[in-house]
Amino acid sequence: MIGGFGMTEFFAKYFPNVVQLGWSGDSGWGTSIGQTLYMTFWPAVFGGILGVLFGVILVVAKPGGIMENKTLFSISDKIVSLFRAIPFIILLAFIAPFTQLIVGTQIGTTAALVPLSLGFFPFYARQVQVALESVNYGKIEAAQAIGATNTDIIFEVYLREARSELVRVTTVSLISLVGLTAMAGAVGAGGLGNTAIACGYDRFCNDITIVATLLVLLLVIIIQLVGDVLAKAVNHQNR
Repeated sequence: MIGGFGMTEFFAKYFPNVVQLGWSGDSGWGTSIGQTLYMTFWPAVFGGILGVLFGVILVVAKPGGIMENKTLFSISDKIVSLFRAIPFIILLAFIAPFTQLIVGTQIGTTAALVPLSLGFFPFYARQVQVALESVNYGKIEAAQAIGATNTDIIFEVYLREARSELVRVTTVSLISLVGLTAMAGAVGAGGLGNTAIACGYDRFCNDITIVATLLVLLLVIIIQLVGDVLAKAVNHQNR
């Protein structure tokens, strides 16, 4: 009870538009939350794979790296820098034909997965690059001295030794991705961003905008807390 009101009465009185929007339906809260999670999970998978791949290449193929390849490094570095330089809202429009080719449509939640993945991967690639470069090079030299292959060094030294830092940068990157999903939602891709703007701000329903913002904030807090716990759990100094 809150001031003599039950929770239902409280929300009905102070958040009438939130209650009216409901849980199900095309613009219901359950639908919006599901769309935001959908637009966070799959770009994190697809963009994450690309991010790790490019991040590893940028470390091992750089001048002085264990698999030095100036051409591969230069191409990878320019691709990452190019996509990092394009504002996400412009990226949405810029790759619209590519999105149409991949998923058969340029609008909607599924269509947003393509620009979200391409917007996420370069940021994550740079984060992975920084994390891997933090590995003590003496450990790499020691692995080479005992005859470890380049593949062994990548998986058993770089990725293993940097796992705690990788969890931390993944957490930061996922939080950034949540922000991108809200931006995609604001231009019609669905999710909490669309609810906050289309159902709240545009209709002068401030209670909807407030609740949608709080839900996004809650998701960010959950990601941060889980990331902090995992980072401590995989830290080899605490094992």
